[in-house]
Amino acid sequence: MDLRNSRRGRLQRLVLAGAVGLAALGGAALCSAAPVKGGTISVATIGEPPTLDPMTSTADLVGILSQHIFETLYTFDAKWNLTPLLADRLPEISADGLVYTIALRPGITFHDGSAMDSADVLASLKRWTEIASRGKQAAKLISAIEAPDAHTVRIALKQPYAPLTALLAMNNSAAVILPSEKIAPTLAEFIGTGPYQLKARVPDQYIQLTRYDGYQSRQGEPDGYGGARKQYLDEIRFVPVSNANTRVEAAVAGQFDYVDALPVESLDKLKGGRSDPVMLKPFGWPRLVLNTRQGIMSNLAVRQAVQRALNEEDMLFAAFGSKDFYKLNGDLYPEGFPWATKLGGKVYNQGDAAGAKKLADSANLQDRTIRILTSQQYEFHYKMALVAAEYLKAAGFKVDMQVVDWATLTQRRQDPALWDIFITHSPFLPEPALIDFPSKDAPGWWDTPRRNQVLDAFNQARTQDERVKRWADVQQAVFDEVPFIKVGDFNSQSARSPALNGVRPAPWPYFWNAWKAAK
Repeated sequence: MDLRNSRRGRLQRLVLAGAVGLAALGGAALCSAAPVKGGTISVATIGEPPTLDPMTSTADLVGILSQHIFETLYTFDAKWNLTPLLADRLPEISADGLVYTIALRPGITFHDGSAMDSADVLASLKRWTEIASRGKQAAKLISAIEAPDAHTVRIALKQPYAPLTALLAMNNSAAVILPSEKIAPTLAEFIGTGPYQLKARVPDQYIQLTRYDGYQSRQGEPDGYGGARKQYLDEIRFVPVSNANTRVEAAVAGQFDYVDALPVESLDKLKGGRSDPVMLKPFGWPRLVLNTRQGIMSNLAVRQAVQRALNEEDMLFAAFGSKDFYKLNGDLYPEGFPWATKLGGKVYNQGDAAGAKKLADSANLQDRTIRILTSQQYEFHYKMALVAAEYLKAAGFKVDMQVVDWATLTQRRQDPALWDIFITHSPFLPEPALIDFPSKDAPGWWDTPRRNQVLDAFNQARTQDERVKRWADVQQAVFDEVPFIKVGDFNSQSARSPALNGVRPAPWPYFWNAWKAAK
């Protein structure tokens, strides 16, 4: 049976994914007039965050919210170059690549009024290396973190590690700087240096942030996540709206100033409503993460069988409905990034049920049940899961579909006994080390001799040309050992009120520099 053709009609009926047009706003700022200070905006998110502690979670939702409260030493500008945030400038790196000297900006205060100094940074980085997946990734290579004076921090490495500054810049599993006296394994108070401070959190109703009047913005103009962070708004309210269709209806009705993560097939509906569509193209890549530590997916032959069974084209069509919104691409980066290759085609979009069943047979399985963990809060995840389940069943597997809210999923995926596959997505990140899979501590727990060899070579490469070459070796190891399976490239859609200005399409939308036009 040719699954690509005979099943497509049933799969298309299984999931609602109509063809839609394209509305791309590109990188242009959404500005209509001079900024106005004051006012409150409401932002509809995909649900209740599992935490507001950005060190302990890689969830995009946590990063979106917490980046307004907490700040890192570095961040990324509009072209995805590293740029200083709480650091005064980019680090000074010794000739052997083993010592990073970081000068801190003077005059920074926390939301409780206390001054930030190197003692806070030391304590924060210590916590980051102990509890954050990215921090644990870096900790294995760090020999010491010291403070020569109140405004300087020095990180000594055991071997060169090119991704270190990018890891310090990321906004989830983040190396945020906290007041040392407030640091604990579980935070009791959420106090940062960011432009907005936490005023109230009412679970399942809203998270209320208010302007921090003591905020010290960088000089100059806004530049992506870097540059000046201007506080025009008095208040930002993040409201969890877990149902995607409810978010669409809210956007059409103009109920919120910004609505995140909308199904792309809602575009035509948005055009007739009271909100403007916001499209980010390209945005990122959905993937199926396989549990390599425990259960059925710890067997390489089974992971390869899943890879062979899937038809990513049908998964993308079901999720997005039109090629205006997705692109078939098995490589981990699209064209235009230095990390793009042409290696993924041999193992991508096969839909080979017979070949998959033969691989699974070689594993001598007692039970062929695969537990797929997914959420309808990201509706495209759920639609992909439905299609993947059909192809896996055709290859002789049984599928146990576990549909939960996103906060539960991010908690449950931490326990290898509870799942075999979960579905997630990520923006295209400027530094491959920022993708969560290089960390052995990230759910999926890929840890093999080959993984260690290729990633060590990539991370220790001293020139960009050498890093690009070594990244191809990493990708080949991914395709051979199958710790996860990329589905393709896709765009993201949100919506904003016509009165909301100063917001750029971004993978993690931010609302410093935003303002509401006067009525």
